[in-house]
Amino acid sequence: MPLPTDLDEFSIPDDEAEEIIEAMLFAAGYPLEYAKISEIITKPVKKVEELVDGMENRFRAETRGIQIVRLEDSVQLCTKEKYDDYVREALGIHQRGKLSNSSLEVLAIIAYNQPITKAVIEQIRGVDSGYAIAVLSEKSLIEVKGKLDVPGRPNLYGTTPDFLRVFGIEKLDDLPDAVDEKDGEQVTIEGI
Repeated sequence: MPLPTDLDEFSIPDDEAEEIIEAMLFAAGYPLEYAKISEIITKPVKKVEELVDGMENRFRAETRGIQIVRLEDSVQLCTKEKYDDYVREALGIHQRGKLSNSSLEVLAIIAYNQPITKAVIEQIRGVDSGYAIAVLSEKSLIEVKGKLDVPGRPNLYGTTPDFLRVFGIEKLDDLPDAVDEKDGEQVTIEGI
């Protein structure tokens, strides 16, 4: 069936629109923006979000191995984490992509202070962070968001949509408050 060129040309019923969204998410294998889905199924973005809400609720209520994962302005269909070992075995993936403590530390600094330069990261940590930044960039968890307007024009780093997806966060506002455990007490870290 050809895609309509005018929103009023015809209206796809909601149940069929959900099936189309599910098919697109399954085939894509990566997050699709609500705006793109809206354009394809010729429904407003708000309606697409409502349809995804319905799908998400049904996926939760039914016994299924897949789930809807929401990101800031996009959505993805993923397997449930509890079936991770089975999926890895089926796909022949025997090693998990783990991050070192130093990479996790740098990632946390970037997530809570973005955009941020390498020099500021190193000032916070007190050690060279070039390797950790390279690893995080390679894994698409961080990216260059721009350049600071000072001599040398250093890169400004920030997190990516992959960061949100990997850590199961819809938007950066959903990050937990930064705390430092000291002598068994939680203390808010100033500046992070």
